[in-house]
Amino acid sequence: MKSPHVVWHPQLVTREDRERLNKHRSGVIWFTGLPASGKSTIAHFVERNLFERGIRAYVLDGDNVRHGLCADLGFSREDRRENLRRIAEVCKLMVDAGLIVLAAFVSPFREDRQYVREIIGNDCFFEVYVKCSPETCEKRDPKGLYRKARAGKIEGFTGINAPYEEPEAPDLVLDTEKHDLEECVSLVLKMLSQKKFILLI
Repeated sequence: MKSPHVVWHPQLVTREDRERLNKHRSGVIWFTGLPASGKSTIAHFVERNLFERGIRAYVLDGDNVRHGLCADLGFSREDRRENLRRIAEVCKLMVDAGLIVLAAFVSPFREDRQYVREIIGNDCFFEVYVKCSPETCEKRDPKGLYRKARAGKIEGFTGINAPYEEPEAPDLVLDTEKHDLEECVSLVLKMLSQKKFILLI
């Protein structure tokens, strides 16, 4: 329960002030898809490209946040939702700080992704579906998690013994069986440019 003594402290520097300083808008690109579909790889390469253009961006990765921010959470339905709630609140703060946040999370349920969108704000949230068949994901899987899930060593693994609900109207679809990494990065940058979040030169 939130304490009644907690009061939001007004800021002297606004998000708009930071965007003017950065010369780009801030927002969240939310990469969703099956494990090993390519979400984190694409996010990190987009970050590198933006960095080289002088654009302030940061990747929030599913595994990385579970080392600290969400280290106390498991993979139950309730814990997954709380994991995303915490991440969404961090994203919201980072957007206010003037950053482009590249969030790479399986986030298998439409309801939870909508919940995240509502926390962050519809005006600066872009859902990117990193599409890939379970068979290809399993072949790529660097951690062998699909194999472990099939052997019964991992319960509730998305794509094997837990569902993944595809986005119904994502802002962008990246089919990583049809597009290589360079093409995927280019499509993300093009989307940001079309949405007037960055200027491509």
